[in-house]
Amino acid sequence: MHSGASEDWSDDANKLADLLVKAEDIKAFLNGLTQLGAAVVSRSTGAAIECAVTLGRRKRTATIGGSSPRALLLDRIEQSLEQGPCIDALESGRPVLLDDALSSPQWSDYCQALSAAGMRSTLGVPMELEQNSAAVLNFFAPMPGTFTRDVVADALTFAGISAKALRVAIRITTLNEAAENLDAAMQNRSVIDTACGVIISQNRCTADEAFRILKKASNDRNQKLNELALALVNGVAARRP
Repeated sequence: MHSGASEDWSDDANKLADLLVKAEDIKAFLNGLTQLGAAVVSRSTGAAIECAVTLGRRKRTATIGGSSPRALLLDRIEQSLEQGPCIDALESGRPVLLDDALSSPQWSDYCQALSAAGMRSTLGVPMELEQNSAAVLNFFAPMPGTFTRDVVADALTFAGISAKALRVAIRITTLNEAAENLDAAMQNRSVIDTACGVIISQNRCTADEAFRILKKASNDRNQKLNELALALVNGVAARRP
């Protein structure tokens, strides 16, 4: 089966869409994405390929997903040494190839560590994300010369499809986090209002005065406002017959 056939890419896109729907969280999605990436490039090369994804944000990089525990380890070698094709691809926005770790004049420490880990070739392929962030798919092969021009073209096609899915996944995660933060804020506000109600009943003061009393107690005790409010409400509830 030719890896560039349109039916193959359609099937891969459908699998990414299924991942978006079924993944429990962003980590599960990224692991699934890299597993699919490894399968796609393995199909293209006829060899067993590992894949990891690195996120770059605010001049920092981190491995955020991998097709296997070994893929995560391989990618973190580059992060720990702060050199290699993945980091260069992230900085340049262009694919970067290490054809053979044993003969490359670049990244000497990384090449030595990579070959010691049983890999000879890597390919870093950038993915366009939102402003101020970027990601790179890092493919690893045990033999040199694995990533031919056709294979690189297939990796670029997959990265383009994956980037769209990853942007959607990040937006969904951001919206979910915002909703959770809103729920937490609403719960905190409700507890604070209830605590103010207790203070009003005990001191026969206004709502503004009750809040100032609660705020002062929070500052004096060096305790978060919502935690103090919850303790006050729970204390009143515990004293009820």
